[in-house]
Amino acid sequence: MTKRNTRLLTVIIILGHLAALAALAALAILDARAAGASSRSAATGTVSIAPGPRLLARSTAADSQGRLVAVPANAPGGRRVVSTLSCSRLYAAGGTGLCLRLDPGLTTYQLVVLDRRLKPLREIPLVGVPNRARVSPSGRLVAWTVFVAGDSYNGGRFSTRVGILDTRTQELIPTLENWKVTVSGNPYKARDLNFWGVTFAADDRRFYATMSTSGHRYLVLGDLATHRLRTVRDNVECPSLSPDGTRIAFKSAVGGDPHHGWRLSVLDLATHRVTPLAETRSVDDQAAWLDEHSVAYSLPRGRGHADVWSVPADGTGTPRRIIPDAESPAALDPALQKR
Repeated sequence: MTKRNTRLLTVIIILGHLAALAALAALAILDARAAGASSRSAATGTVSIAPGPRLLARSTAADSQGRLVAVPANAPGGRRVVSTLSCSRLYAAGGTGLCLRLDPGLTTYQLVVLDRRLKPLREIPLVGVPNRARVSPSGRLVAWTVFVAGDSYNGGRFSTRVGILDTRTQELIPTLENWKVTVSGNPYKARDLNFWGVTFAADDRRFYATMSTSGHRYLVLGDLATHRLRTVRDNVECPSLSPDGTRIAFKSAVGGDPHHGWRLSVLDLATHRVTPLAETRSVDDQAAWLDEHSVAYSLPRGRGHADVWSVPADGTGTPRRIIPDAESPAALDPALQKR
């Protein structure tokens, strides 16, 4: 190869590297713009979780990572108010908030029950890593799911554990694993029972959750008065009960195998009809009802970022992003948002 050709090849290589760097820089700028769009329209202030036409979420924006944010329900992509409170998982309903967070000064987690002004009412240590949080429509009951390790039956892998607190009586249920379980109408006992993803009925007595045993997942109905659980349907995870109590939004493993991803669907509790929703991307989240007609959920975007999306609950329409750079959505009063 001549010196001229060598110099030409060197120039071509350098130009190629510069083009690649420019492309990467452009992608970084676009991602930063997407991540910062919500930040430019944000303001630090007082956030109330009193019932009203607002949406609550956990910020994933760089300048407010983990902090609680509130946006108007009729314009969720608009200006957000950012609280000073930080949580790993959160939810609110009926004027009660539930924040799962790192214990200040420690490397363990705790749950914090909040009043409508975000004042802590009770703090409880958590043994495990926060995964899900839910509050009953009245605000009386709170539930949480954590990942735990060390169960002998599970070979050292992570298991899940659910806890429920009655904020009125202060009765604490640290686990559901000692409750009586019925599978397909028959009493069932097993060492490998795992529960996660609680959603409460309006009567503050019944709730739905996911139960796993022997590699099989079930939707179960629980009764706080009798401490009993019974299976309702197979392959239903992270249920979310509609405001009218007739339907459950849930995720299910595609082909029964979580490695194939998750499909978001709605179950009619009267007919057991399942309606796949228009969101075809894998949704590994517990959906939240925005009103009687639509559900919200979060999807990750890059490292450490996520967006809240919504989709109609009847299988029609298309998904739309409603809160950039956020996750853990909660409608503070779905009844006020009926169409």
